[in-house]
Amino acid sequence: MRDQSDQSDKHSPRLDDEIGRETQGMVTGGHPTHAEEFKETEPYSDDYPADPETATASDREGSPPGMSAQDVERRSALARMLTGVRYPARPNELVRHAAEAGAPGDALDELRGLPKREYENVADVAEELGYGREERRY
Repeated sequence: MRDQSDQSDKHSPRLDDEIGRETQGMVTGGHPTHAEEFKETEPYSDDYPADPETATASDREGSPPGMSAQDVERRSALARMLTGVRYPARPNELVRHAAEAGAPGDALDELRGLPKREYENVADVAEELGYGREERRY
């Protein structure tokens, strides 16, 4: 039996003792008990260098592997400009849609310079424009 200071105000003494027995392994074991996975801490990824001195600019800025922060920003602007396009799409359809959406002239010129072929999605267009391609991590 525990003294009065160990008991909570939210539960009955019986429930406090039951909770104490259930968590005893976690408290005294010094390692996960694997009894209930949801109580364990989340694993962390060591894919990126923890040392700020060895981290690249894209590591510090949160860019996905294979892309710079500028690539991410340009791809996002392209995606906003081409929202609603039905793919696969040809360059003239992309230009028309972007012009109707009020895209700036330099963006329209980039789209006009695309090779004449069908594009499957925004990522396909962005890669053709040289924005970089996100590397898969799995």
